[in-house]
Amino acid sequence: MTHPFDLTGRVALVTGANTGIGQAIALALARAGADVACAGRTPAEETEALVRAAGRRAALIAADLSTIEPVARVVDETVAALGGLDILVNNAGIIRRADAVDFTEADWDAVIDTNLKSVFFLSQAAGRHMIAQRRGRIINIASMLTFQGGIRVPSYTASKSGVGGLTKLLANEWARHGVTVNAIAPGYIATNNTAALQADATRNAAILDRIPAGRWGDPADLGGAAVFLASDAAAYVQGHVLAVDGGWLAR
Repeated sequence: MTHPFDLTGRVALVTGANTGIGQAIALALARAGADVACAGRTPAEETEALVRAAGRRAALIAADLSTIEPVARVVDETVAALGGLDILVNNAGIIRRADAVDFTEADWDAVIDTNLKSVFFLSQAAGRHMIAQRRGRIINIASMLTFQGGIRVPSYTASKSGVGGLTKLLANEWARHGVTVNAIAPGYIATNNTAALQADATRNAAILDRIPAGRWGDPADLGGAAVFLASDAAAYVQGHVLAVDGGWLAR
């Protein structure tokens, strides 16, 4: 019997796979057997090499996901390069920090367009393909700020709250077509996006004091959750936001 977490023969598309969480998820999917297309503005050449080293096929797709213009092309290029599309991981995202009273429209639009608008339209393009084949897995990357308000990141909080709601909406519509839609909400993970927090001695200490695990997460900590949600083991999991946070929300 095939292991329920085996992704052999599946094709995954991971956005923002050049570093951090996206790279870790792409590698975890590859190690579970999936071929992986890496899409984003920054070439994910290191990730491509890691996927190939894991014995899987890889493809690089150049796409600026701050606009929705390339989303249909990204799906088409994935199918053309790797022969299908079974798994979409919407990981690409940005953050802008400023007090709410000083926050600019430009920073609001940049974050919402990348983190929410493009997530919906890429899911839509992938969903059309997956619905037609009666099978698919969509995994969105949410945040602790899907559940909480945070400070000094109004557009990021709005976008990640939106990702949580969008995940549920798409699950409601597409479950009957054999497509699961779920999300992973990383806790405080040591990446470029959190470099400012790690460098702030006061905030860093406060964050660590609340995490029961007593450490920042590593991007690799997200890999198992992604493999689970992409696999047959999660066939009846729908509209769920899975926190991988070292116990942050439990505290």
